[in-house]
Amino acid sequence: MSTPIITFKNVTKEYTLYKNDQERFKALFFKSKKAKINRALKDVSFDIYPGESVGLIGDNGAGKSTILKHITGVAFPTEGEVEVHGKVAALLELTAGFSMEMTGRENIYLKGYILGLTDKEIKRIEEKIVEFAELGDYIDQPVRTYSSGMKMRLGFAINVNIEPDVLVIDEALSVGDATFKKKCKQKIADTIKSGVTVLYVSHSAESVRELCTRAIYMKKGQLIFDGSVDEALKVYQEDKTKKK
Repeated sequence: MSTPIITFKNVTKEYTLYKNDQERFKALFFKSKKAKINRALKDVSFDIYPGESVGLIGDNGAGKSTILKHITGVAFPTEGEVEVHGKVAALLELTAGFSMEMTGRENIYLKGYILGLTDKEIKRIEEKIVEFAELGDYIDQPVRTYSSGMKMRLGFAINVNIEPDVLVIDEALSVGDATFKKKCKQKIADTIKSGVTVLYVSHSAESVRELCTRAIYMKKGQLIFDGSVDEALKVYQEDKTKKK
Protein backbone atom coordinates (compact mmCIF):
# COMPACT_ATOMS: atom_id res chain seq x y z
CA MET A 1 0.00 0.00 0.00
CA SER A 2 1.19 3.56 -0.70
CA THR A 3 2.41 6.00 1.94
CA PRO A 4 -0.41 7.79 3.83
CA ILE A 5 -1.08 11.36 2.74
CA ILE A 6 -2.54 12.14 6.20
CA THR A 7 -1.52 10.52 9.49
CA PHE A 8 -2.92 11.13 12.97
CA LYS A 9 -0.89 9.35 15.63
CA ASN A 10 -2.28 9.34 19.20
CA VAL A 11 -3.56 12.91 18.80
CA THR A 12 -5.04 14.67 21.81
CA LYS A 13 -6.19 18.30 21.63
CA GLU A 14 -7.02 20.28 24.75
CA TYR A 15 -8.59 23.72 24.93
CA THR A 16 -8.60 25.81 28.10
CA LEU A 17 -12.02 27.34 28.80
CA TYR A 18 -12.28 30.50 30.90
CA LYS A 19 -15.35 31.94 32.56
CA ASN A 20 -14.81 35.37 30.96
CA ASP A 21 -12.21 37.59 29.28
CA GLN A 22 -10.97 38.84 32.64
CA GLU A 23 -10.08 35.29 33.73
CA ARG A 24 -8.42 34.69 30.36
CA PHE A 25 -6.28 37.81 30.79
CA LYS A 26 -5.28 36.85 34.35
CA ALA A 27 -4.21 33.43 33.09
CA LEU A 28 -1.44 35.13 31.08
CA PHE A 29 0.30 35.88 34.39
CA PHE A 30 -1.09 33.41 36.93
CA LYS A 31 -2.33 29.83 36.72
CA SER A 32 -6.11 29.93 36.81
CA LYS A 33 -7.88 27.65 39.27
CA LYS A 34 -11.26 28.35 37.66
CA ALA A 35 -10.32 27.36 34.10
CA LYS A 36 -11.73 24.14 32.65
CA ILE A 37 -9.95 21.83 30.24
CA ASN A 38 -11.94 20.59 27.25
CA ARG A 39 -10.45 17.60 25.42
CA ALA A 40 -11.68 18.06 21.87
CA LEU A 41 -9.70 15.01 20.67
CA LYS A 42 -8.69 12.02 22.81
CA ASP A 43 -5.87 9.79 21.55
CA VAL A 44 -7.09 9.72 17.93
CA SER A 45 -5.14 7.66 15.38
CA PHE A 46 -5.82 6.95 11.69
CA ASP A 47 -4.15 6.96 8.27
CA ILE A 48 -5.69 8.30 5.07
CA TYR A 49 -4.21 7.29 1.74
CA PRO A 50 -3.97 9.20 -1.57
CA GLY A 51 -7.22 9.14 -3.52
CA GLU A 52 -9.47 8.16 -0.60
CA SER A 53 -12.71 10.05 0.04
CA VAL A 54 -13.41 9.87 3.76
CA GLY A 55 -16.52 11.11 5.56
CA LEU A 56 -16.30 12.38 9.15
CA ILE A 57 -19.57 11.79 10.97
CA GLY A 58 -20.84 12.38 14.50
CA ASP A 59 -22.84 14.85 16.56
CA ASN A 60 -21.83 18.47 17.18
CA GLY A 61 -18.85 18.58 19.52
CA ALA A 62 -17.61 15.15 18.40
CA GLY A 63 -14.26 16.52 17.24
CA LYS A 64 -14.83 16.51 13.46
CA SER A 65 -14.02 20.16 12.86
CA THR A 66 -11.03 19.93 15.20
CA ILE A 67 -9.62 17.17 12.98
CA LEU A 68 -10.07 19.39 9.93
CA LYS A 69 -8.33 22.29 11.68
CA HIS A 70 -5.32 20.08 12.35
CA ILE A 71 -5.19 19.01 8.71
CA THR A 72 -5.36 22.61 7.46
CA GLY A 73 -2.76 23.81 9.97
CA VAL A 74 -5.13 26.04 11.93
CA ALA A 75 -4.72 23.95 15.10
CA PHE A 76 -1.90 21.82 16.50
CA PRO A 77 -2.06 18.79 18.80
CA THR A 78 -1.51 19.04 22.53
CA GLU A 79 -0.14 15.50 22.35
CA GLY A 80 0.62 13.19 19.44
CA GLU A 81 1.60 13.81 15.82
CA VAL A 82 -0.17 14.98 12.66
CA GLU A 83 1.44 14.58 9.25
CA VAL A 84 -0.04 16.01 6.05
CA HIS A 85 1.68 15.74 2.68
CA GLY A 86 0.86 17.88 -0.34
CA LYS A 87 -1.22 20.99 -1.04
CA VAL A 88 -4.40 21.35 1.03
CA ALA A 89 -7.48 23.31 -0.06
CA ALA A 90 -10.27 23.84 2.47
CA LEU A 91 -13.97 24.52 1.93
CA LEU A 92 -14.49 25.69 5.52
CA GLU A 93 -14.72 29.45 5.95
CA LEU A 94 -15.06 30.18 2.24
CA THR A 95 -14.60 33.94 2.57
CA ALA A 96 -11.64 33.85 4.98
CA GLY A 97 -8.53 35.65 3.75
CA PHE A 98 -10.23 37.96 1.25
CA SER A 99 -9.17 41.60 1.03
CA MET A 100 -12.35 43.64 0.85
CA GLU A 101 -10.72 46.51 -1.08
CA MET A 102 -9.18 44.25 -3.74
CA THR A 103 -11.18 43.02 -6.72
CA GLY A 104 -12.35 39.45 -7.06
CA ARG A 105 -9.65 38.80 -9.65
CA GLU A 106 -6.94 40.29 -7.40
CA ASN A 107 -8.19 38.09 -4.57
CA ILE A 108 -7.68 35.03 -6.76
CA TYR A 109 -3.99 35.92 -6.84
CA LEU A 110 -3.91 36.77 -3.13
CA LYS A 111 -5.44 33.42 -2.13
CA GLY A 112 -3.18 31.66 -4.61
CA TYR A 113 -0.08 33.19 -3.03
CA ILE A 114 -1.31 32.21 0.43
CA LEU A 115 -1.68 28.63 -0.80
CA GLY A 116 1.86 28.67 -2.18
CA LEU A 117 1.08 28.96 -5.91
CA THR A 118 3.34 30.82 -8.34
CA ASP A 119 2.17 33.56 -10.73
CA LYS A 120 2.39 31.09 -13.60
CA GLU A 121 0.26 28.50 -11.76
CA ILE A 122 -2.39 31.06 -10.80
CA LYS A 123 -2.50 32.49 -14.33
CA ARG A 124 -3.12 28.99 -15.70
CA ILE A 125 -6.25 28.46 -13.55
CA GLU A 126 -7.46 32.09 -13.32
CA GLU A 127 -10.08 31.88 -16.07
CA LYS A 128 -11.34 28.50 -14.81
CA ILE A 129 -12.00 30.14 -11.43
CA VAL A 130 -13.66 33.20 -13.00
CA GLU A 131 -15.88 31.02 -15.18
CA PHE A 132 -16.86 28.74 -12.31
CA ALA A 133 -17.74 31.59 -9.91
CA GLU A 134 -20.22 33.12 -12.43
CA LEU A 135 -19.77 36.66 -11.11
CA GLY A 136 -19.80 38.42 -14.49
CA ASP A 137 -18.40 41.96 -14.43
CA TYR A 138 -18.28 41.87 -10.63
CA ILE A 139 -15.07 39.82 -10.84
CA ASP A 140 -13.23 43.14 -11.46
CA GLN A 141 -15.07 45.05 -8.70
CA PRO A 142 -13.94 45.35 -5.05
CA VAL A 143 -15.05 42.39 -2.94
CA ARG A 144 -16.66 44.84 -0.46
CA THR A 145 -19.37 45.36 -3.12
CA TYR A 146 -20.20 41.62 -3.16
CA SER A 147 -23.11 39.98 -1.39
CA SER A 148 -22.22 37.21 1.07
CA GLY A 149 -23.34 34.65 -1.53
CA MET A 150 -21.02 36.12 -4.16
CA LYS A 151 -18.06 35.98 -1.78
CA MET A 152 -18.83 32.34 -1.04
CA ARG A 153 -19.03 31.54 -4.77
CA LEU A 154 -15.60 33.06 -5.33
CA GLY A 155 -14.15 31.26 -2.30
CA PHE A 156 -15.53 27.92 -3.47
CA ALA A 157 -14.34 28.48 -7.04
CA ILE A 158 -10.79 29.23 -5.91
CA ASN A 159 -10.45 26.27 -3.57
CA VAL A 160 -11.83 23.62 -5.92
CA ASN A 161 -9.79 24.80 -8.89
CA ILE A 162 -6.28 25.12 -7.41
CA GLU A 163 -5.70 21.40 -8.07
CA PRO A 164 -5.02 20.39 -4.45
CA ASP A 165 -3.67 17.07 -3.20
CA VAL A 166 -6.13 17.17 -0.29
CA LEU A 167 -9.57 18.80 -0.32
CA VAL A 168 -11.23 19.42 3.05
CA ILE A 169 -14.98 20.09 3.05
CA ASP A 170 -17.13 21.09 6.03
CA GLU A 171 -20.77 21.19 4.88
CA ALA A 172 -19.80 23.84 2.32
CA LEU A 173 -22.39 22.96 -0.30
CA SER A 174 -24.85 25.69 0.69
CA VAL A 175 -23.45 28.08 -1.91
CA GLY A 176 -25.90 30.13 -3.96
CA ASP A 177 -29.06 28.95 -5.69
CA ALA A 178 -30.10 25.36 -6.42
CA THR A 179 -28.40 25.32 -9.85
CA PHE A 180 -25.08 26.54 -8.45
CA LYS A 181 -25.30 24.07 -5.53
CA LYS A 182 -25.71 21.25 -8.04
CA LYS A 183 -22.70 22.55 -9.94
CA CYS A 184 -20.62 22.63 -6.72
CA LYS A 185 -21.63 19.10 -5.81
CA GLN A 186 -20.71 17.85 -9.30
CA LYS A 187 -17.34 19.62 -9.09
CA ILE A 188 -16.58 17.86 -5.80
CA ALA A 189 -17.58 14.50 -7.33
CA ASP A 190 -15.29 15.19 -10.32
CA THR A 191 -12.47 16.17 -7.95
CA ILE A 192 -12.83 12.86 -6.11
CA LYS A 193 -12.78 10.94 -9.42
CA SER A 194 -9.58 12.74 -10.42
CA GLY A 195 -7.77 11.11 -7.49
CA VAL A 196 -7.69 14.01 -5.02
CA THR A 197 -7.90 12.92 -1.37
CA VAL A 198 -11.11 14.28 0.17
CA LEU A 199 -12.23 14.67 3.78
CA TYR A 200 -15.91 15.50 4.07
CA VAL A 201 -17.81 16.50 7.21
CA SER A 202 -21.59 16.28 6.93
CA HIS A 203 -24.72 15.48 8.92
CA SER A 204 -26.33 14.16 5.75
CA ALA A 205 -26.06 10.36 5.51
CA GLU A 206 -27.15 10.56 1.87
CA SER A 207 -24.33 12.90 0.82
CA VAL A 208 -21.71 10.88 2.76
CA ARG A 209 -22.87 7.73 0.93
CA GLU A 210 -22.79 9.56 -2.37
CA LEU A 211 -19.34 11.16 -2.01
CA CYS A 212 -17.34 8.87 0.29
CA THR A 213 -15.92 5.36 0.20
CA ARG A 214 -14.97 5.28 3.89
CA ALA A 215 -16.23 6.96 7.06
CA ILE A 216 -14.86 7.77 10.49
CA TYR A 217 -17.40 8.08 13.31
CA MET A 218 -16.35 10.45 16.10
CA LYS A 219 -18.03 10.75 19.49
CA LYS A 220 -17.01 13.20 22.22
CA GLY A 221 -13.49 13.47 20.85
CA GLN A 222 -12.95 9.74 20.45
CA LEU A 223 -12.74 7.66 17.30
CA ILE A 224 -15.54 5.07 17.63
CA PHE A 225 -15.51 3.44 14.20
CA ASP A 226 -13.40 3.60 11.04
CA GLY A 227 -14.47 1.58 8.02
CA SER A 228 -17.12 1.30 5.32
CA VAL A 229 -19.63 4.13 5.00
CA ASP A 230 -22.68 1.90 5.53
CA GLU A 231 -21.20 0.26 8.63
CA ALA A 232 -20.10 3.60 10.12
CA LEU A 233 -23.56 5.12 9.57
CA LYS A 234 -25.15 2.02 11.10
CA VAL A 235 -23.02 2.29 14.25
CA TYR A 236 -23.77 6.04 14.43
CA GLN A 237 -27.53 5.52 14.09
CA GLU A 238 -27.52 2.73 16.68
CA ASP A 239 -25.78 5.07 19.12
CA LYS A 240 -28.34 7.81 18.47
CA THR A 241 -31.19 5.32 19.00
CA LYS A 242 -29.70 4.28 22.37
CA LYS A 243 -29.73 7.92 23.50
CA LYS A 244 -33.48 8.09 22.95
